[in-house]
Amino acid sequence: MGRHGFALGGRVVRGVAVLAVGLGAGAVSTIEVDPRVADAARSALHAAGYAPEVMCGDGSFGWSAAAPYDRLLSTVPVRDIPPAWPDQTRPGGVIVSPVSPLLGGGAIVRLTVGDNGTASGRFTRSAAFMMLRRQRYAAAPVDDYLPGEWPGDAEQSWTEPDPETVGADWPALFACALALPDVYYRRNDYGPGRTWWLFDTAVTSWATVDSVPGQPRFEVHQSGPRQLWDEMATAHHRWTAAGRPGYDRYGLTVTPTGQTAWLDDPDTPVSGRDAAG
Repeated sequence: MGRHGFALGGRVVRGVAVLAVGLGAGAVSTIEVDPRVADAARSALHAAGYAPEVMCGDGSFGWSAAAPYDRLLSTVPVRDIPPAWPDQTRPGGVIVSPVSPLLGGGAIVRLTVGDNGTASGRFTRSAAFMMLRRQRYAAAPVDDYLPGEWPGDAEQSWTEPDPETVGADWPALFACALALPDVYYRRNDYGPGRTWWLFDTAVTSWATVDSVPGQPRFEVHQSGPRQLWDEMATAHHRWTAAGRPGYDRYGLTVTPTGQTAWLDDPDTPVSGRDAAG
């Protein structure tokens, strides 16, 4: 491991202590957003005989005072890798972080920073933790999408993929989430089954799918310029056609202007509305 290590999340006292043993306490910095937790972590580390730098602050901004780092480890998921992280990691350095797309199915990504500041790498395994505070999504009220009574101006159709089956399969949901980074869902019990609601973050489109056990097809309503369930069904079909790939076939490339998810190779992007359907 390199000379400087940076960890986000003061809750992982044991992990920071291990880094301090391996690198030397002076080569480890850690940051925690909650001042009480940061103080408790600092006290626990000192009591155990370790004195890494423990700061209180927003980890999405990193910690420029001790940069550049050889390794940056986050113990809180993000939807988007903060630009400060690659900026504060030296070329050849590594960033490891859980990534939790808005739609669901989170996984850990391992990125290597290039000479041009771009970071790229593959996902390794599933993961679910508490989201970085700055990136927690506050959804708009349903009435902002659907003024008046349901189904409003929605078009009715039918589908074969069961949203409950898709949602119960984390690799499948993860693949759909990477393809549709600006879509989220809610669900509620309805009659004999469950209704899935899909929304876009631009507050322009919505869809519902009624999952009823034992049925061969499921009722869909969609409204707005985007047909959100059609996009999700297309993403799921492409995941199936690709051989139901696991996390390690997907990767992420982060540039100063954004991030792109890909399958097998950075030249085969899956993220973004166009790629999804």
